[in-house]
Amino acid sequence: MAATTLSNGNVDAFMTQLMAENCKPLVEDEVKALCDRAREILTEESNVQAVACPVTVCGDIHGQFHDLLELFRIGGTCPDTNYLFMGDYVDRGYYSVETVTALVCLKVRYPHRVTILRGNHESRQITQVYGFYDECLRKYGNANVWKYFTDMFDYLPLTALIESTIFCLHGGLSPSIDNLDQIRALDRVQEVPHEGPMCDLLWSDPDDRCGWGISPRGAGYTFGQDISDQFNHQNNVTLVARAHQLVMEGYNWCHDRNVVTIFSAPNYCYRCGNQAAIMELDENKNYTFLQFDPAPRRGEDTVSKRSPDYFL
Repeated sequence: MAATTLSNGNVDAFMTQLMAENCKPLVEDEVKALCDRAREILTEESNVQAVACPVTVCGDIHGQFHDLLELFRIGGTCPDTNYLFMGDYVDRGYYSVETVTALVCLKVRYPHRVTILRGNHESRQITQVYGFYDECLRKYGNANVWKYFTDMFDYLPLTALIESTIFCLHGGLSPSIDNLDQIRALDRVQEVPHEGPMCDLLWSDPDDRCGWGISPRGAGYTFGQDISDQFNHQNNVTLVARAHQLVMEGYNWCHDRNVVTIFSAPNYCYRCGNQAAIMELDENKNYTFLQFDPAPRRGEDTVSKRSPDYFL
């Protein structure tokens, strides 16, 4: 099935199959056609992709497919609700294949209503350690599907800008970046580098201490309130919305409400006991946080493989 022959009807059928109770993954050729079409769409998008209100902003999903379905139950289904996902669709959870396939289906079916950004886990190296690669091997018998998705990940936008005032990204700020034009100028079509501005956008975290700090993650930086104050002022933005960190209530304000962290994987790794949240923005950029708990678990007990901790 070539990407150009992929019709809305095909994608609707894919979604119906994925959302069914028994939730069967697509076959390899269908995944290839889907990723090829997604790449064509994503090529047209900016490193700072413009997004309009109303929109619902979501954090990490991490392969928790049944919790993604719960997210749609709480937040509304596409295309009735517009969504912005800030990365980390794969790894950790047991259903990375189904999760990323569903989100890419939604992007292909409703390209102007769904925005999907890159997270630090949308990378070849990270997915070989934290579960997605192994899951593809287990479900397909080879690494082709992993390759189709990771090649497509290179095209995902790095950041988004909602109504010119709310800056959204997976990780955080970078000492190499003062303004949005510097982000727009980056060449994003590559594996996530180990250092530099693209790496920082996907790996950095806010911190209570002022200035830039060394990140305990081994990539990116920590940044203090003085940094986010200066960045927001210089770029005329009112808020940095980001994901990347487990927060027990599903969302967490910091830096005097300059920065908010949103995390959308409830009971992360099936053991952290956290709530998840999404941020709804209405036509006037008024925000509401919707918190939710895990969906009832089904079938995960058949998979005993634990992925490494790196940082829970």
